[in-house]
Amino acid sequence: MTFSIVGRCAETGQLGIAISSSSIAVGARCPWLRPGVGAVSTQNITLPALGPQVLDQLEGGDSPALALDAVLTRNGYSQFRQVTAIDHLGQTSHFSGSETLGVHHALCGEQCVAAGNMLVDQAVIDTLVHTFESAGGQLADRLIAAMQAAIAAGGEAGPVHSAALKVVGDLTWPIVDLRVDWADDAPIDQLATLWLDYRPQMQDYITRALDPTKAPRYGVPGDE
Repeated sequence: MTFSIVGRCAETGQLGIAISSSSIAVGARCPWLRPGVGAVSTQNITLPALGPQVLDQLEGGDSPALALDAVLTRNGYSQFRQVTAIDHLGQTSHFSGSETLGVHHALCGEQCVAAGNMLVDQAVIDTLVHTFESAGGQLADRLIAAMQAAIAAGGEAGPVHSAALKVVGDLTWPIVDLRVDWADDAPIDQLATLWLDYRPQMQDYITRALDPTKAPRYGVPGDE
């Protein structure tokens, strides 16, 4: 149903998640990030509440491993959950319950952690991690490259229909929040195209938000 890569940029401190699923609108339920704190992907049979709760534990000083253990114990049904987490230092942890669907796997790498279920084979997750570790560019570039490599390695056992990319930096809001909520074919490629279109505009949106006087004229009534 789902595979994802959670990563951190050691140079900028940015945190990000790229994720895809056979289900609709995976970006609405599974990726959770908090600037300066961490990032969490909660998947398989998803309980969205796990994301914010793990981030609260991280913000309170827990390691990713302790945060996952505390939150999964508190909520119960952990056998159905698959969760990954990274903190602001790049420390990682993952959990896959005994009822995780189909062929599944999770792996921690350098400044990243990946997991998936209903996979063609476990090597898909190895590919996610190794590609992220070796790819160049911005954090979002590396996350997208990893996802495309995972699809080339076989991806899910069934069709993929949604994908999402989310990145946080120093600001209180995400600097990247792109989603393909449903596509009959190749949502990860569509997400990659969205990122290529958004990348040259990203800093402009940040600049305008922080200083509206630098926003361009829009040529509409009242814009004088």
